[in-house]
Amino acid sequence: MNSTIFKNIVRFVLLVLVQVLVFSRINIGGDNFNYAQVFIYPIFIMLLPIRTLHTVSILLGFLLGFTIDIFYNSLGVHASACVFMAFIRPYVLSALEPRGGYNVNLSPTKSHFGFPWFAIYSGILLFAHLFFYFSVEAFTFYYFWEIMLRTILSFFISAFFVIMYQYLFDPRE
Repeated sequence: MNSTIFKNIVRFVLLVLVQVLVFSRINIGGDNFNYAQVFIYPIFIMLLPIRTLHTVSILLGFLLGFTIDIFYNSLGVHASACVFMAFIRPYVLSALEPRGGYNVNLSPTKSHFGFPWFAIYSGILLFAHLFFYFSVEAFTFYYFWEIMLRTILSFFISAFFVIMYQYLFDPRE
């Protein structure tokens, strides 16, 4: 089996386990102020190799989100947010493409493209994922400011863990 495929299968399983067993239990702010949630699983879609076909990344996004939905009992909210993130990923990659282009065999990590590039790339995708997730969860823009508050607070906490993931599991630099 190809090492890239094996590495991504292991990453998928471990991220789902960490999300479900650890981060789903974290309640930041207590019962009265539960506006911040930690989402680490979107990093699976972010770190797919650049050469991954668009349809394959969308299908993997659906599989990831559906798996999380099973454990969260959330009826497709995570799946739709992951599919949206996988859908916009190639557009974000093309917008941030370096002058010399990409080496399509690489994954978009901080060690391959640098920390500033990775921070912008992961920040855009994570913010889009969270905004879409909380919008679908509320299912109306009547709660726009609550959606924005949840998105921003969850973004900062989740971005911290995404960056820590990069430093722990991709420490070359």
